[in-house]
Amino acid sequence: MAVTKDLTKATPYEDANSKVAKWELEYTYENDSEGDATYYKSVFNQAIEQAYTDDNGDAQTNFTLQGKGDFSKADLVALCPVSHWDTVFASQVDSVITNPVVSPTADESFSIPS
Repeated sequence: MAVTKDLTKATPYEDANSKVAKWELEYTYENDSEGDATYYKSVFNQAIEQAYTDDNGDAQTNFTLQGKGDFSKADLVALCPVSHWDTVFASQVDSVITNPVVSPTADESFSIPS
């Protein structure tokens, strides 16, 4: 099973000072090659606000307020919950490719006991 994963889309939302206040990120996983019997693809999305309020009411930040050109691909990937997505994708492949659910077969000849 050859899994490839990559950040496939990044959309910045800029404030009035041309600083990124939010990112919408798309991360794509593929198992094997398209056309293979074991091929599976899944796309994950995440919206990340620069600033937020935590459960205690305290102001927090996810990333430094800066221009979109100041972010590297590694910076953007670091904002994604990749380890969680790795687990979800592995589970998806397992349930769809490795151990798919087998539908039960009807026995139309069954007679109701007397």
